[in-house]
Amino acid sequence: MHPLDNIIWHALTTRQAEFAQSFGEARRFVPEVGPLAAFLEPNDAGYESLAGLVTTTGTMAVFLDSPYQPRRGWSVVAGAPLLQMAHSGTEIADSDRGVAADTIIELGTPDSPEMVALAALTKPGPFGPRTHELGNFFGIRYEGRLVAMAGERMKVPGHTEVSAVCTHPQHTGHRYAAALMTRVMQGIVKRGEVPFLHVRGDNLRAIELYKRLGFRERKSGYFVVLRRE
Repeated sequence: MHPLDNIIWHALTTRQAEFAQSFGEARRFVPEVGPLAAFLEPNDAGYESLAGLVTTTGTMAVFLDSPYQPRRGWSVVAGAPLLQMAHSGTEIADSDRGVAADTIIELGTPDSPEMVALAALTKPGPFGPRTHELGNFFGIRYEGRLVAMAGERMKVPGHTEVSAVCTHPQHTGHRYAAALMTRVMQGIVKRGEVPFLHVRGDNLRAIELYKRLGFRERKSGYFVVLRRE
């Protein structure tokens, strides 16, 4: 199996095992990182194991190769088609036209509350108070306020995911996303790894941006947020 297949499972059993909670045939990121979870196989044993990892919030977000089929004891909170894209080149060209290099700053623990708030506003995907611990994150501030960011999320051998790409709605149109993604991708390639990402299959605007940055469609699937009843 390719390391980008069943990506959450592979991340939590290889390079990011330190962030994993485990039960039977299921794994999840610790709740402070986010709700992403996976099982070895989407069968009865997998879902029974997943139930053992439900927290007080009661929800899990999983990636599937085919549409979710209803299962007793689970209800669907949200879901959509999911597209996985991988970078097709070995070099990352600069894409920061109009964005001064010195305006891009590295983000860390002191910035976490603002990062969580920006993600909650723009909804690039699950983002918790410890998500920034998964890798390098960069941002742009305007008048002291964080208005854009991008960083690294899941990691498997030879590959690192570009994630949390978001811009405050009052600051779009300045190519912040392209500039920040480029900075993240350059760091990944410098380590000898391949950048990849996930995007909603119906987010055509984002998909076109990612194609311009050198990403190509690798596989289609689905994500679903489940609540334990």
